[in-house]
Amino acid sequence: MAVLLDENARVIVQGITGREGSFHTKLMLEYGTKIVAGVTPGKGGMEVHGVPVYDTMKEAVEAHPEANTSIIFVPARFAPDAVYEAVDAGMKLVVVITEHIPVHETMKFVNYAKQKGTIIIGPNCPGIITPGVAKVGIMPGSTFTPGPVGIVSRSGTLTYEIGYALTKAGIGQSTVIGIGGDPIVGLTFTEAMEYFEKDPQTKALVLVGEIGGDMEERAAKMIEEGKFTKPVVAFIAGRTAPPGKRMGHAGAIIMMGTGTYQGKVEALRKAGVKVAETPFQIPSLVKEVL
Repeated sequence: MAVLLDENARVIVQGITGREGSFHTKLMLEYGTKIVAGVTPGKGGMEVHGVPVYDTMKEAVEAHPEANTSIIFVPARFAPDAVYEAVDAGMKLVVVITEHIPVHETMKFVNYAKQKGTIIIGPNCPGIITPGVAKVGIMPGSTFTPGPVGIVSRSGTLTYEIGYALTKAGIGQSTVIGIGGDPIVGLTFTEAMEYFEKDPQTKALVLVGEIGGDMEERAAKMIEEGKFTKPVVAFIAGRTAPPGKRMGHAGAIIMMGTGTYQGKVEALRKAGVKVAETPFQIPSLVKEVL
C-alpha cells in the first residue's frame, strides 16, 4: 500500500522542456515513475528523454487518457495557470514544485482544486515519494527505502536528512510527502495524516514542522482527539529563530505571538507525541514507538 502515490500513477510533467523539468524528468524515469507525457506551450511534437511533448494539458490527456497525476516545473508567473489547466484536465494529484507564487494566487488555485476534487501538494515543495514504487518530485530517491514509517514535512532538506537517517538506522518509509513551506499550501499536515491513518503499511508517522502558522498545533489537536491513532514522532525547526524574522520559508515566521517553537512543541507533547530536539534523534525515537 501507499499514500496518494502508487504503481497506478501515470504522470504528466508540465514545463518538461525547461532545465529543471528536463533534469528531474530523467531522474523520475530512472526511479521507475511512469511518465506518459510532457507539456510546454509551443514545444508540441518534441520528445524529452523519450517522453512526448504536447502544447496543452488537454492535448496530452486526449493522447494519454490514463494520465492521473501532474508535476509542475513552471515559472511562478505562469504556475497558477498550469495548475488550473491540470485540474481542468482531470488530474487527481498535482505536485507544484514552483516557489515564489504569490499567496493570494495559491489560495485561489488551492480552493479551486478542492472544489474539483484534486489534491495539490505544494507549492514550493520537494514532492512525494513512495520508496521502491514511484517519485513525483525532486527528492533524491537513493535516500529512501520501503518500510513502515510515513513522513510529512514542511522542509525539503530536512525531509531528505531524516529519510536518510531512518534508512541508515534500518527503518524504511511507506510514503514521504514534502508539503511545502509557504504560508498557504494545498495538502496540510492533518489532511496528510488522514491518509496515513487509513494506510495499513504505515505503522508510525514522523512530522517535520517549523515555526510559523498553526499546522502543527492542528495536528496535535487531531492526535489528542483520537482522530489519528498511530504513534507520532516530531521535529520542529526554528528553535532559535527571533520573532518577526522569516527563517528560510515564507511560512516560517512568528507573528503576534503565534507559531512559536515552544508553543508547537508543548502542543505536540501534550498530545503524547515524542518531540526530537535534533533530526538525528528521530531514528531512536521511532524505534521506541514501533
